[in-house]
Amino acid sequence: MTHQITDLIRLFNETFMAEYQTQLVKGEDEPIYLPADENEPYHRIIFAHGFYASALHEISHWLVAGPERRLLEDFGYWYEPDGRTADVQAKFEAVEVRPQAYEWILSMSAGFAFSVSCDNLNGECEPDRVQFMQRVHREVLNILEVGLPPRVAALSHALRVFYQTPPLHAEQFIVK
Repeated sequence: MTHQITDLIRLFNETFMAEYQTQLVKGEDEPIYLPADENEPYHRIIFAHGFYASALHEISHWLVAGPERRLLEDFGYWYEPDGRTADVQAKFEAVEVRPQAYEWILSMSAGFAFSVSCDNLNGECEPDRVQFMQRVHREVLNILEVGLPPRVAALSHALRVFYQTPPLHAEQFIVK
């Protein structure tokens, strides 16, 4: 199955542009979320380098953000770049569990391979990737049990229809 970024952009924009005035935009370098302003009528999720995985990750952060956060640049969240200490890495992973769970759900909906991102290649500590993946997995299972939030469900449905993937089941999500 081929995953073209233009398809994901179209599916996202068709699903959310009218109701949420938000569009997915291919960027160059670092990803960023920019709310609408006097020059731009739409909120923009700008993902890095045209990468499909980057787009899914940035969309997932948008899906976590509530209405007030979606009015702030980068949702008003802190971001500590690569090179984090063990303590800062633990805090980073704690806030990344939910977005990465959404990203895994969307990846599965699109038939696209998912890989957790510990995002600390040059840090003083080596993140425990398997442990983090297990935390994300538990979050996915909890989300599936209570039901997908409306925006997650809408995009998951659009992806599953487009890529002709089956309905989501807990057994599909395997920690590797």
